[in-house]
Amino acid sequence: MRDRTSGMVAAVALTVWEWGAFGELDRGVTLDLDDEAAVARAARQGDQRAFARLVDLHQRAVYGLCLRVLRQPEEARDAAQESFVRAWASLPGYDPAQPFAPWLLRIARNHCIDLVRRRLPASRTVELDAPPRDGAERPELADPAAPADVTLATAEGARAVGAAVATLPENYRQVIHLFHVEHLSYKEIAVTMEVPIGTVMTWLHRARARLREALGQQEERP
Repeated sequence: MRDRTSGMVAAVALTVWEWGAFGELDRGVTLDLDDEAAVARAARQGDQRAFARLVDLHQRAVYGLCLRVLRQPEEARDAAQESFVRAWASLPGYDPAQPFAPWLLRIARNHCIDLVRRRLPASRTVELDAPPRDGAERPELADPAAPADVTLATAEGARAVGAAVATLPENYRQVIHLFHVEHLSYKEIAVTMEVPIGTVMTWLHRARARLREALGQQEERP
């Protein structure tokens, strides 16, 4: 474990990793899925340069998710770095036949949830992953062309959208981030959040409805 962690430090050192610049990272860094699978297989075999490439590809997504959960930039940067260290140590258990991003984001999300739980008194450490108590869960598939999506795309300024998202329950914030910012599929979000696809659909549907309502109220204000 210590050897792999030490190796991770070396791997990270191989990247141009400006954590202070998070939030303004180049969104154009991409890799074909087949190529990414090959890089992930090489990393799993201990190739530090391959893992450094994965860090370069996914550092923005990992930081973004950590920030969405923790809401504190400095803590999110630390959590993102720790998530990559944990991912490096866990690589022997990674299945190269599965997409790398959901596996990595699940590690980051679980780490952040652990951090949030430590902040709360024992009386408030209630299931952060439990479905919100607003009715029975039903797999409702939201129409990608629904007005909520239009509102997300055309709302005046990212600040208004960000403020509305911040009012959502934890799981709703995460699913909105993973779907609309990271562009993960329902299946990938289900893997990341460790819930059924139907639950993902329901959370996304309800989150969009709440955002549409919140943004509509903002537009109505004089």
